[in-house]
Amino acid sequence: MNLLSEFIKDYHEYKNYDDMVENYKLNIPANFNFSYDVIDRYAELAPEKRALVWCNDENEEKFFNFKEISRDSQRTAHFLTKHGIKKGDVVMLILRRRYEFWWLLPALHRIGAIAVPATNQLLKHDIVYRCNAAEIKMIISFDDGNVMKQIEEAMPESKSVKELISVKGSREGWIDFHKELDSLPEECNVFERPQGENATKNDDTMLMYFTSGTSGYPKMVLHDFTYPLGHIATAKFWQNVMDDGLHISVAETGWAKAVWGKIYGQWISGTAVFVYDMVSFAPDLFFKKIAHYKVTTFCAPPTAYRFLIRQDLSKYDLSNLKYCVTAGEAMNSEVYNKFLEKTGIKIYEGYGQTESAILAGTFPGMEVKPGSMGKSAPGYDVQIINHDGKKCQPLECGSIVINLKNGKPAGLLKGYYKNEEQTKKALSGEWYDTGDTAYYDDDGYIWFVGRNDDLIKSAGYRISPFEVESVLQQHPSVLECAVTGITDPKRGQAVKATIVLTKGYTAGKELEIELKTFATEHLALYKIPRLIEFVEELPKTISGKIRRVEIRQKDN
Repeated sequence: MNLLSEFIKDYHEYKNYDDMVENYKLNIPANFNFSYDVIDRYAELAPEKRALVWCNDENEEKFFNFKEISRDSQRTAHFLTKHGIKKGDVVMLILRRRYEFWWLLPALHRIGAIAVPATNQLLKHDIVYRCNAAEIKMIISFDDGNVMKQIEEAMPESKSVKELISVKGSREGWIDFHKELDSLPEECNVFERPQGENATKNDDTMLMYFTSGTSGYPKMVLHDFTYPLGHIATAKFWQNVMDDGLHISVAETGWAKAVWGKIYGQWISGTAVFVYDMVSFAPDLFFKKIAHYKVTTFCAPPTAYRFLIRQDLSKYDLSNLKYCVTAGEAMNSEVYNKFLEKTGIKIYEGYGQTESAILAGTFPGMEVKPGSMGKSAPGYDVQIINHDGKKCQPLECGSIVINLKNGKPAGLLKGYYKNEEQTKKALSGEWYDTGDTAYYDDDGYIWFVGRNDDLIKSAGYRISPFEVESVLQQHPSVLECAVTGITDPKRGQAVKATIVLTKGYTAGKELEIELKTFATEHLALYKIPRLIEFVEELPKTISGKIRRVEIRQKDN
């Protein structure tokens, strides 16, 4: 069983994309709270229903049903209030993929505190910035000596932080989460839903994410308590999760992609979540886990698929795997075709942001066009508009925007923390501007072009870095690639490719000529890189996004 009919008006299995878009209408309860209205609801109706399957590289494994998740998150809420956490307080979670995340996040929702999921890749200065910008009151971390050291070194400059919590083992200056949790009395198995001024409301802040922008300081994105309902479309209608299935999204809990694919929409839709707490991504071991635990649906960025298709997939029993999706960047057709050839499974693409749920996608029943983000997701009216604010014609490049004329859709950000001007700019007009550019094809499919700042303007042409990168990445010598514009006296800008080579290839003039010739066979002449630079690595944000701005600054 699942709870879809409780949150979608007149819910039924939609015949096709048009039926879905026309009839999908969310039913948003007053004062919705995911912990009480989803987790506890399952604990009441189907207590033994599987919720979470967890394993790690040490061959540990744990299985949780909804009765257990409900009980453990309620005990965790008592633990947090014992240490002074109350409604509106801000708590940072640095947990990689530890199973305690699925207790702590719902526990914070129960209290009405604000969760700030963060990556374990943060360094001291990142932690100091986040603590002071968001007024973090508590940091909860997993047992990694380097991560804990970075946190400890940040504390003298992080005056708002009152407590440090470790979810595994004891360490001087840290509170042992499990030791205290285990010592709580049995009556702490129940945490009553707060009432009156302590009750959560739909427009209260529930989550805060620091975006890993490709320039400047990270923005602080706020999501309210209706945000989980926006991810019904993400899970049920894009990832196509199955009732009583097992879904994995390749994402560490510090990124918004984790709540896209590891809790909200998946649990509402009735599927269990599979979590592999890996230290690093090893394709062979990853596929063994998928086969062993009988994963049914799978989501990963295109980068992960590029590694996976190099495996001998015939070694693994993937008979339970029914559906695969990808997001994060547009998928190269070569990767799509190889995966389809090796598994018989199509990959359905999607598009969204830290500020949103799924905005556009290739949904079940739609024709797959590799590289296209598909069409508007149910609940969103996504359009591409030109400088005059009019809808673009096919092949006309414009800005990807969300129609706000009928109000803010569930899943879209509440605003930016302590930045009224930025919030007003984003949400007070008729459109929310994603900052990305794209175009329609003749069938109404949307094709990503790039960030507004990344577009290259050469001799009157607008060139998408992604398009050029996609072609170059088809050459076996190219492991990673970033395309940028460099100043050119004749063209205004010329195309430059910065390339990391695959092992076994040697940088040099001969390879440069080969790559330019290869590009000429697949691209219009004005898109061919005039300059190719070979490097050991590309500059990236903490989340792994290429910082093209850094390359541009160095070159220009």
